[in-house]
Amino acid sequence: MLLLGFSIIILAGAFLLKLPVASASREPISFVDALFTATSAACVTGLVVFDTGSHFSTFGHWVILMLVQIGGIGFMTMATLFALILRRRISLRERLILQESLNQGSIEGLVRLVRKVIFYALMIELVGTVLYTVRFAFDMPFGQAVYHGVFHAISVFNNAGFDLSGNSGSFSQYASDLYINAVSMGLIVLGGFGFIVLADLFEIRRKKKFSLHTKVVLSVSAVLIAVGAVIILIFEFTNTRSIGDESFGHKALSALFHSVTTRSAGVTTGDIADYRQATQFFMIILMFIGASPGSTGGGIKTTTFAVLVGAVLAMIRGKEDVVLFRFRLAQERVYKAVTVTLFCIGIVLLGTMILATTEDASFLKILFEATSAFGTVGLSMGLTGSLTVAGKLTIIFLMFMGRLGPLTLTYALGPKPGRVLYRHAEGKIIIG
Repeated sequence: MLLLGFSIIILAGAFLLKLPVASASREPISFVDALFTATSAACVTGLVVFDTGSHFSTFGHWVILMLVQIGGIGFMTMATLFALILRRRISLRERLILQESLNQGSIEGLVRLVRKVIFYALMIELVGTVLYTVRFAFDMPFGQAVYHGVFHAISVFNNAGFDLSGNSGSFSQYASDLYINAVSMGLIVLGGFGFIVLADLFEIRRKKKFSLHTKVVLSVSAVLIAVGAVIILIFEFTNTRSIGDESFGHKALSALFHSVTTRSAGVTTGDIADYRQATQFFMIILMFIGASPGSTGGGIKTTTFAVLVGAVLAMIRGKEDVVLFRFRLAQERVYKAVTVTLFCIGIVLLGTMILATTEDASFLKILFEATSAFGTVGLSMGLTGSLTVAGKLTIIFLMFMGRLGPLTLTYALGPKPGRVLYRHAEGKIIIG
Protein backbone atom coordinates (compact mmCIF):
# COMPACT_ATOMS: atom_id res chain seq x y z
CA MET A 1 0.00 0.00 0.00
CA LEU A 2 2.81 2.43 0.85
CA LEU A 3 4.63 1.56 -2.37
CA LEU A 4 1.48 1.87 -4.47
CA GLY A 5 0.24 5.01 -2.70
CA PHE A 6 3.45 6.98 -3.23
CA SER A 7 3.64 5.81 -6.85
CA ILE A 8 0.11 7.03 -7.58
CA ILE A 9 0.75 10.40 -5.93
CA ILE A 10 3.98 10.89 -7.89
CA LEU A 11 2.39 9.92 -11.22
CA ALA A 12 -0.60 12.20 -10.60
CA GLY A 13 1.78 15.05 -9.76
CA ALA A 14 3.85 14.36 -12.89
CA PHE A 15 0.79 14.56 -15.15
CA LEU A 16 -0.29 17.84 -13.50
CA LEU A 17 3.19 19.37 -13.85
CA LYS A 18 3.31 18.33 -17.50
CA LEU A 19 0.19 20.41 -18.27
CA PRO A 20 0.90 23.67 -20.15
CA VAL A 21 -0.82 25.61 -17.34
CA ALA A 22 1.88 24.43 -14.91
CA SER A 23 4.62 26.15 -16.90
CA ALA A 24 5.22 29.90 -16.78
CA SER A 25 5.84 29.93 -20.55
CA ARG A 26 2.79 27.69 -21.19
CA GLU A 27 5.13 25.24 -22.95
CA PRO A 28 4.75 21.73 -21.47
CA ILE A 29 7.89 20.10 -20.10
CA SER A 30 8.93 16.53 -20.93
CA PHE A 31 7.37 13.69 -18.95
CA VAL A 32 10.77 12.68 -17.50
CA ASP A 33 11.31 16.20 -16.16
CA ALA A 34 7.76 16.30 -14.79
CA LEU A 35 8.27 12.89 -13.17
CA PHE A 36 11.61 14.04 -11.71
CA THR A 37 10.06 17.19 -10.21
CA ALA A 38 7.02 15.31 -8.86
CA THR A 39 9.23 12.63 -7.28
CA SER A 40 11.49 15.28 -5.77
CA ALA A 41 8.46 17.06 -4.28
CA ALA A 42 6.59 13.98 -3.02
CA CYS A 43 9.80 12.54 -1.59
CA VAL A 44 10.55 15.98 -0.04
CA THR A 45 14.00 16.10 -1.64
CA GLY A 46 14.32 19.42 -3.49
CA LEU A 47 16.58 18.43 -6.39
CA VAL A 48 15.36 20.32 -9.47
CA VAL A 49 16.10 20.29 -13.18
CA PHE A 50 14.44 23.72 -13.57
CA ASP A 51 14.39 26.79 -11.37
CA THR A 52 11.13 26.43 -9.44
CA GLY A 53 10.42 30.14 -9.09
CA SER A 54 10.79 31.18 -12.72
CA HIS A 55 10.01 28.04 -14.73
CA PHE A 56 6.70 27.03 -13.13
CA SER A 57 3.50 29.05 -12.96
CA THR A 58 1.46 29.70 -9.82
CA PHE A 59 -0.49 26.52 -10.61
CA GLY A 60 2.78 24.58 -10.87
CA HIS A 61 3.95 26.04 -7.55
CA TRP A 62 0.78 24.89 -5.79
CA VAL A 63 1.05 21.40 -7.30
CA ILE A 64 4.62 21.15 -6.00
CA LEU A 65 3.54 22.51 -2.63
CA MET A 66 0.71 19.97 -2.26
CA LEU A 67 3.06 17.14 -3.20
CA VAL A 68 5.54 18.39 -0.59
CA GLN A 69 2.82 18.56 2.07
CA ILE A 70 1.48 15.08 1.31
CA GLY A 71 4.96 13.62 1.03
CA GLY A 72 6.20 15.27 4.22
CA ILE A 73 3.30 14.37 6.49
CA GLY A 74 2.71 11.05 4.73
CA PHE A 75 -0.09 10.09 2.40
CA MET A 76 -1.51 7.55 4.90
CA THR A 77 -1.72 10.32 7.50
CA MET A 78 -3.57 12.53 5.02
CA ALA A 79 -5.87 9.66 4.02
CA THR A 80 -6.66 9.00 7.69
CA LEU A 81 -7.41 12.71 8.18
CA PHE A 82 -9.96 12.67 5.36
CA ALA A 83 -11.49 9.48 6.78
CA LEU A 84 -11.86 11.19 10.16
CA ILE A 85 -13.41 14.27 8.54
CA LEU A 86 -15.92 12.01 6.77
CA ARG A 87 -16.49 10.18 10.10
CA ARG A 88 -15.48 6.87 8.56
CA ARG A 89 -14.19 4.10 10.79
CA ILE A 90 -10.46 3.31 10.49
CA SER A 91 -10.11 -0.44 9.85
CA LEU A 92 -7.47 -2.70 11.39
CA ARG A 93 -5.76 -3.08 8.01
CA GLU A 94 -5.53 0.70 7.64
CA ARG A 95 -4.15 1.00 11.18
CA LEU A 96 -1.45 -1.54 10.38
CA ILE A 97 -0.44 0.35 7.23
CA LEU A 98 -0.50 3.59 9.21
CA GLN A 99 1.71 1.95 11.83
CA GLU A 100 4.31 1.15 9.17
CA SER A 101 3.97 4.60 7.60
CA LEU A 102 4.62 6.37 10.92
CA ASN A 103 7.29 3.84 11.95
CA GLN A 104 5.48 2.90 15.17
CA GLY A 105 5.92 -0.20 17.32
CA SER A 106 2.20 -0.81 17.86
CA ILE A 107 -1.21 0.32 16.59
CA GLU A 108 -2.24 1.69 19.97
CA GLY A 109 -3.11 5.39 19.88
CA LEU A 110 -2.40 5.78 16.15
CA VAL A 111 -5.51 7.81 15.39
CA ARG A 112 -4.73 10.21 18.24
CA LEU A 113 -1.18 10.46 16.89
CA VAL A 114 -2.50 11.34 13.41
CA ARG A 115 -4.53 14.20 14.87
CA LYS A 116 -1.41 15.44 16.67
CA VAL A 117 0.72 15.12 13.53
CA ILE A 118 -1.70 17.23 11.49
CA PHE A 119 -2.15 19.80 14.26
CA TYR A 120 1.55 20.22 15.00
CA ALA A 121 2.49 20.39 11.32
CA LEU A 122 -0.13 23.03 10.48
CA MET A 123 0.65 25.12 13.57
CA ILE A 124 4.39 25.11 12.92
CA GLU A 125 3.86 25.92 9.24
CA LEU A 126 1.47 28.75 10.18
CA VAL A 127 4.00 30.28 12.58
CA GLY A 128 6.73 29.85 9.94
CA THR A 129 4.53 31.57 7.35
CA VAL A 130 3.97 34.57 9.61
CA LEU A 131 7.67 34.86 10.50
CA TYR A 132 8.79 34.60 6.87
CA THR A 133 6.12 37.04 5.67
CA VAL A 134 7.20 39.68 8.19
CA ARG A 135 10.75 39.60 6.82
CA PHE A 136 9.88 39.21 3.12
CA ALA A 137 7.51 42.21 3.35
CA PHE A 138 10.57 44.48 3.56
CA ASP A 139 11.81 43.22 0.15
CA MET A 140 8.62 42.73 -1.89
CA PRO A 141 4.92 43.67 -2.01
CA PHE A 142 2.88 42.29 0.90
CA GLY A 143 0.83 39.88 -1.23
CA GLN A 144 3.97 38.41 -2.75
CA ALA A 145 5.56 38.26 0.71
CA VAL A 146 2.62 36.17 1.98
CA TYR A 147 2.90 33.88 -1.04
CA HIS A 148 6.63 33.39 -0.51
CA GLY A 149 6.05 32.97 3.22
CA VAL A 150 3.53 30.15 2.73
CA PHE A 151 5.64 28.37 0.12
CA HIS A 152 8.91 28.50 2.05
CA ALA A 153 7.36 27.66 5.43
CA ILE A 154 5.83 24.45 4.05
CA SER A 155 8.91 23.59 1.99
CA VAL A 156 11.44 24.22 4.76
CA PHE A 157 9.44 22.54 7.56
CA ASN A 158 8.93 19.46 5.40
CA ASN A 159 12.67 19.49 4.65
CA ALA A 160 11.85 19.69 0.94
CA GLY A 161 14.36 22.32 -0.21
CA PHE A 162 12.19 23.91 -2.92
CA ASP A 163 12.43 27.70 -3.10
CA LEU A 164 11.30 30.62 -5.25
CA SER A 165 14.48 32.69 -5.05
CA GLY A 166 16.06 31.66 -8.36
CA ASN A 167 19.56 31.71 -6.83
CA SER A 168 22.18 28.94 -6.72
CA GLY A 169 21.91 29.19 -2.93
CA SER A 170 18.26 29.18 -1.85
CA PHE A 171 18.65 32.00 0.68
CA SER A 172 22.00 33.34 -0.51
CA GLN A 173 20.68 36.93 -0.42
CA TYR A 174 19.96 36.35 3.29
CA ALA A 175 23.30 34.68 4.08
CA SER A 176 24.10 37.21 6.82
CA ASP A 177 20.50 37.73 7.92
CA LEU A 178 20.25 36.24 11.42
CA TYR A 179 16.44 36.38 11.39
CA ILE A 180 15.95 34.33 8.20
CA ASN A 181 18.70 31.91 9.23
CA ALA A 182 17.16 31.37 12.67
CA VAL A 183 13.62 30.87 11.34
CA SER A 184 14.82 28.45 8.65
CA MET A 185 16.99 26.43 11.04
CA GLY A 186 14.14 26.24 13.54
CA LEU A 187 11.74 24.87 10.91
CA ILE A 188 14.35 22.40 9.59
CA VAL A 189 15.15 21.06 13.05
CA LEU A 190 11.49 20.72 14.07
CA GLY A 191 10.66 18.95 10.80
CA GLY A 192 13.65 16.63 11.21
CA PHE A 193 12.85 15.63 14.80
CA GLY A 194 9.84 13.54 13.81
CA PHE A 195 6.27 13.86 15.01
CA ILE A 196 6.76 11.44 17.93
CA VAL A 197 9.44 13.73 19.36
CA LEU A 198 7.31 16.82 18.69
CA ALA A 199 4.45 15.22 20.64
CA ASP A 200 6.82 14.56 23.56
CA LEU A 201 8.16 18.13 23.43
CA PHE A 202 4.73 19.77 23.37
CA GLU A 203 3.36 17.50 26.11
CA ILE A 204 6.34 17.54 28.48
CA ARG A 205 4.32 19.30 31.20
CA ARG A 206 1.84 16.44 31.29
CA LYS A 207 4.27 13.56 30.77
CA LYS A 208 6.99 15.06 33.03
CA LYS A 209 9.74 13.12 31.22
CA PHE A 210 10.93 12.22 27.74
CA SER A 211 10.79 8.75 26.22
CA LEU A 212 14.03 6.94 25.35
CA HIS A 213 13.40 7.61 21.67
CA THR A 214 13.08 11.36 22.26
CA LYS A 215 16.23 11.45 24.41
CA VAL A 216 18.25 9.68 21.71
CA VAL A 217 16.90 11.89 18.90
CA LEU A 218 17.50 15.15 20.79
CA SER A 219 20.99 14.23 21.99
CA VAL A 220 22.25 12.78 18.68
CA SER A 221 20.76 15.67 16.68
CA ALA A 222 22.40 18.23 18.95
CA VAL A 223 25.79 16.49 18.76
CA LEU A 224 25.66 16.11 14.97
CA ILE A 225 24.64 19.74 14.43
CA ALA A 226 27.29 21.09 16.82
CA VAL A 227 30.10 18.85 15.55
CA GLY A 228 29.06 19.48 11.94
CA ALA A 229 29.12 23.26 12.42
CA VAL A 230 32.57 23.19 14.01
CA ILE A 231 34.08 20.96 11.31
CA ILE A 232 32.54 22.97 8.43
CA LEU A 233 33.81 26.18 10.06
CA ILE A 234 37.32 24.76 10.36
CA PHE A 235 37.42 23.45 6.78
CA GLU A 236 35.96 26.63 5.22
CA PHE A 237 37.52 29.25 7.50
CA THR A 238 40.16 30.30 4.96
CA ASN A 239 38.29 29.36 1.77
CA THR A 240 37.81 32.68 -0.05
CA ARG A 241 35.44 31.05 -2.56
CA SER A 242 32.88 30.43 0.21
CA ILE A 243 33.13 32.24 3.56
CA GLY A 244 36.86 32.94 3.91
CA ASP A 245 36.50 36.72 3.38
CA GLU A 246 33.52 37.14 5.71
CA SER A 247 33.46 38.21 9.36
CA PHE A 248 33.74 35.54 12.07
CA GLY A 249 30.06 35.92 12.95
CA HIS A 250 29.04 35.36 9.31
CA LYS A 251 31.36 32.35 9.07
CA ALA A 252 29.92 30.77 12.22
CA LEU A 253 26.33 31.42 11.10
CA SER A 254 26.98 29.91 7.67
CA ALA A 255 28.70 26.85 9.15
CA LEU A 256 25.81 26.27 11.58
CA PHE A 257 23.19 26.72 8.86
CA HIS A 258 24.86 24.24 6.51
CA SER A 259 25.34 21.74 9.33
CA VAL A 260 21.58 21.93 9.98
CA THR A 261 20.52 21.83 6.32
CA THR A 262 22.48 18.61 5.62
CA ARG A 263 20.11 16.84 8.01
CA SER A 264 17.69 16.60 5.02
CA ALA A 265 16.58 20.17 4.33
CA GLY A 266 18.31 21.17 1.09
CA VAL A 267 18.09 24.96 1.45
CA THR A 268 21.41 26.83 1.44
CA THR A 269 22.89 30.29 1.90
CA GLY A 270 25.79 29.63 -0.48
CA ASP A 271 26.95 27.53 -3.41
CA ILE A 272 28.03 24.06 -2.22
CA ALA A 273 30.20 23.68 -5.35
CA ASP A 274 32.49 26.41 -3.96
CA TYR A 275 33.23 24.44 -0.80
CA ARG A 276 36.43 22.45 -0.31
CA GLN A 277 36.36 18.75 -1.13
CA ALA A 278 36.89 17.85 2.56
CA THR A 279 33.77 19.85 3.47
CA GLN A 280 31.76 18.31 0.65
CA PHE A 281 32.73 14.79 1.70
CA PHE A 282 31.89 15.53 5.34
CA MET A 283 28.49 16.84 4.22
CA ILE A 284 27.95 13.53 2.40
CA ILE A 285 28.39 11.74 5.76
CA LEU A 286 25.88 14.08 7.45
CA MET A 287 23.39 13.64 4.59
CA PHE A 288 23.70 9.86 4.82
CA ILE A 289 22.84 9.92 8.53
CA GLY A 290 19.92 12.27 7.85
CA ALA A 291 17.01 13.16 10.12
CA SER A 292 15.02 11.09 12.65
CA PRO A 293 12.38 8.34 12.30
CA GLY A 294 8.83 9.47 11.60
CA SER A 295 10.07 12.86 10.38
CA THR A 296 9.92 14.67 7.06
CA GLY A 297 13.60 13.84 6.41
CA GLY A 298 15.52 10.87 5.03
CA GLY A 299 18.84 9.10 5.59
CA ILE A 300 19.54 6.09 7.79
CA LYS A 301 18.19 8.21 10.70
CA THR A 302 19.78 9.49 13.90
CA THR A 303 18.53 6.57 15.98
CA THR A 304 20.15 4.05 13.63
CA PHE A 305 23.42 5.95 13.91
CA ALA A 306 23.10 5.99 17.71
CA VAL A 307 22.54 2.23 17.84
CA LEU A 308 25.57 1.59 15.61
CA VAL A 309 27.79 3.80 17.78
CA GLY A 310 26.40 2.12 20.88
CA ALA A 311 27.15 -1.34 19.44
CA VAL A 312 30.74 -0.34 18.61
CA LEU A 313 31.29 1.07 22.09
CA ALA A 314 29.79 -2.05 23.68
CA MET A 315 32.12 -4.26 21.62
CA ILE A 316 35.17 -2.15 22.55
CA ARG A 317 34.27 -2.34 26.23
CA GLY A 318 33.63 -6.07 26.08
CA LYS A 319 29.91 -5.71 26.92
CA GLU A 320 27.17 -7.93 25.53
CA ASP A 321 24.39 -5.35 25.67
CA VAL A 322 23.98 -2.06 23.84
CA VAL A 323 22.88 0.46 26.47
CA LEU A 324 21.52 3.96 25.77
CA PHE A 325 20.46 6.21 28.65
CA ARG A 326 20.54 3.20 31.02
CA PHE A 327 18.19 1.19 28.80
CA ARG A 328 19.28 -2.07 27.19
CA LEU A 329 18.37 -2.46 23.52
CA ALA A 330 17.04 -5.74 22.17
CA GLN A 331 19.39 -7.60 19.83
CA GLU A 332 16.78 -7.31 17.11
CA ARG A 333 17.16 -3.48 17.15
CA VAL A 334 20.91 -3.79 16.61
CA TYR A 335 20.40 -6.24 13.72
CA LYS A 336 17.85 -3.87 12.17
CA ALA A 337 20.24 -0.90 12.46
CA VAL A 338 23.04 -2.88 10.77
CA THR A 339 20.66 -4.13 8.07
CA VAL A 340 19.33 -0.64 7.31
CA THR A 341 22.83 0.84 7.14
CA LEU A 342 24.26 -1.83 4.86
CA PHE A 343 21.18 -1.75 2.65
CA CYS A 344 21.42 2.05 2.35
CA ILE A 345 25.15 1.91 1.58
CA GLY A 346 24.41 -0.64 -1.14
CA ILE A 347 21.70 1.54 -2.71
CA VAL A 348 23.89 4.66 -2.68
CA LEU A 349 26.85 2.75 -4.16
CA LEU A 350 24.64 1.24 -6.87
CA GLY A 351 23.24 4.66 -7.77
CA THR A 352 26.73 6.17 -7.75
CA MET A 353 28.09 3.50 -10.09
CA ILE A 354 25.20 4.00 -12.52
CA LEU A 355 25.63 7.79 -12.47
CA ALA A 356 29.40 7.42 -12.92
CA THR A 357 28.59 5.50 -16.13
CA THR A 358 25.92 7.84 -17.48
CA GLU A 359 27.24 11.26 -16.39
CA ASP A 360 30.40 13.17 -17.28
CA ALA A 361 31.34 14.58 -13.87
CA SER A 362 33.84 14.09 -11.05
CA PHE A 363 33.33 11.14 -8.72
CA LEU A 364 32.81 13.35 -5.64
CA LYS A 365 30.12 15.37 -7.41
CA ILE A 366 28.35 12.14 -8.43
CA LEU A 367 28.61 10.63 -4.93
CA PHE A 368 27.30 13.89 -3.45
CA GLU A 369 24.31 13.88 -5.82
CA ALA A 370 23.49 10.22 -5.17
CA THR A 371 23.69 10.61 -1.39
CA SER A 372 21.64 13.81 -1.49
CA ALA A 373 18.94 12.07 -3.52
CA PHE A 374 18.81 8.97 -1.32
CA GLY A 375 18.90 11.04 1.89
CA THR A 376 16.09 13.21 0.39
CA VAL A 377 18.28 16.23 1.16
CA GLY A 378 18.21 18.20 -2.08
CA LEU A 379 21.67 19.76 -1.90
CA SER A 380 23.58 19.69 -5.17
CA MET A 381 27.00 20.63 -6.50
CA GLY A 382 25.45 21.61 -9.84
CA LEU A 383 25.00 18.20 -11.46
CA THR A 384 21.18 18.02 -11.42
CA GLY A 385 20.57 20.47 -14.26
CA SER A 386 22.86 18.61 -16.67
CA LEU A 387 21.70 15.05 -15.96
CA THR A 388 21.02 12.69 -18.86
CA VAL A 389 17.68 10.88 -19.07
CA ALA A 390 19.30 7.77 -17.56
CA GLY A 391 20.79 9.93 -14.82
CA LYS A 392 17.41 11.50 -14.02
CA LEU A 393 15.77 8.06 -13.81
CA THR A 394 18.55 6.92 -11.47
CA ILE A 395 18.04 9.94 -9.19
CA ILE A 396 14.27 9.29 -9.26
CA PHE A 397 14.92 5.73 -8.09
CA LEU A 398 17.23 6.95 -5.30
CA MET A 399 14.74 9.57 -4.08
CA PHE A 400 11.91 7.03 -4.11
CA MET A 401 13.95 4.47 -2.19
CA GLY A 402 15.14 7.07 0.27
CA ARG A 403 11.65 8.33 1.11
CA LEU A 404 9.90 4.99 1.43
CA GLY A 405 12.76 3.45 3.36
CA PRO A 406 14.72 0.39 2.29
CA LEU A 407 13.11 -1.90 4.87
CA THR A 408 9.60 -0.96 3.73
CA LEU A 409 10.48 -1.87 0.15
CA THR A 410 12.26 -5.04 1.27
CA TYR A 411 9.23 -6.21 3.27
CA ALA A 412 6.86 -5.25 0.45
CA LEU A 413 8.74 -6.97 -2.36
CA GLY A 414 10.64 -9.74 -0.56
CA PRO A 415 9.42 -13.26 0.32
CA LYS A 416 7.48 -13.62 3.58
CA PRO A 417 9.40 -15.62 6.22
CA GLY A 418 7.93 -18.91 7.35
CA ARG A 419 8.17 -20.66 10.70
CA VAL A 420 11.72 -21.77 11.56
CA LEU A 421 11.75 -25.56 12.10
CA TYR A 422 15.42 -25.98 13.04
CA ARG A 423 18.66 -24.13 13.87
CA HIS A 424 22.07 -24.84 12.36
CA ALA A 425 25.03 -25.85 14.47
CA GLU A 426 27.13 -22.90 15.67
CA GLY A 427 30.28 -22.16 13.68
CA LYS A 428 33.17 -19.77 14.20
CA ILE A 429 34.96 -17.49 11.75
CA ILE A 430 37.81 -15.04 12.27
CA ILE A 431 36.78 -11.36 12.26
CA GLY A 432 39.33 -8.61 11.56
